[in-house]
Amino acid sequence: MNRRGRVSPGTAAPAEERSCSWLNPWVFLVSVLAIKTAFVIICLVVFLHGSSGQYKILLQNATEWRCVPNVSASKKGWMCCPNGWKCFQKSCYYLSTDKMSWAESVQNCTGMGSQLVVINSKAEQEFIFNLAKGVFANAYEKKYYIGLSAYESGQWQWVDQTPYKKSATFWKPGEPNLLFAEKCAGIHIKGKTDPNTYSNWNNILCFTSCYRICELAVKFV
Repeated sequence: MNRRGRVSPGTAAPAEERSCSWLNPWVFLVSVLAIKTAFVIICLVVFLHGSSGQYKILLQNATEWRCVPNVSASKKGWMCCPNGWKCFQKSCYYLSTDKMSWAESVQNCTGMGSQLVVINSKAEQEFIFNLAKGVFANAYEKKYYIGLSAYESGQWQWVDQTPYKKSATFWKPGEPNLLFAEKCAGIHIKGKTDPNTYSNWNNILCFTSCYRICELAVKFV
């Protein structure tokens, strides 16, 4: 029985051994390809993580970005906003096409990695006014929520805790009024009939359904 179990020199190897020998080159090639693929993926992850650390608040529903040259002497490169947003200075702006309450508007902007707009200068107010007026030029009247309210504290407060300064506000004449009830602020646009003024804020009941303006910092690349 021992002699029958032995394989003499020059005798053909069993079929299983021939099969394994035939597969060895393919196993090697597959292994090499798998290793190379893993290496490439790791490199891409490291590269993207290192070069786009500033993109931690990318919008959940934005898959495309539009970039324009940054002409600032202090920081050259590109300024990028999500597709459909408008760029001004260092911010991107989104004007909604649907209406929500003030609290829902805050939540919606936050869910997109942005915030209800915080207006810090006359130049920014003028840009937003013209942008909103241009979008709805044929409408009689539109209201857009901004990130200003006395909703919780009873005092006017910006959503990002920027100090509220009366000297840097743009209320319409006679506004704000009815402060016991109307505790949220919005930009009031009257289409083509609106006079050429940028003082167009008014306070609104916070459950009123209005459009909204979200703001996001531009991405520099």
